[in-house]
Amino acid sequence: MAVEFESFEVYKQAANLTKNIFNLLGKEKFKKEFELTNQIKRAVLSITNNIAEGSEYNNNAQFIRYLKYSKGSCGEVRNMLNLCLMLYEEDTTDLINDCKIISKQLSKFIDYLSKTDNRKRN
Repeated sequence: MAVEFESFEVYKQAANLTKNIFNLLGKEKFKKEFELTNQIKRAVLSITNNIAEGSEYNNNAQFIRYLKYSKGSCGEVRNMLNLCLMLYEEDTTDLINDCKIISKQLSKFIDYLSKTDNRKRN
């Protein structure tokens, strides 16, 4: 049986990031910023969605592809958090650091799966 995506540490961290970002965007200063809040919500949801979707293929090459999408979405979220810091003077430092941690975890996961996949081929 394949490992369920909910058990991956990187998934748990990304889900927690999602919760924290939704809490941030619930603040009054973001109420009228529909485009920004919509885009950052879509991007942060994409991190966990791609981990979940990729894991369901039970194929390392496919999973790696989706983990790379998650990593890209993580960068997008980090960019928008930087903009929130600049434009709204909202302290997003902790969330930005969480994005960096998640991105590193995704990179390590991709490396691990790549090595595992290469061993199977040899």
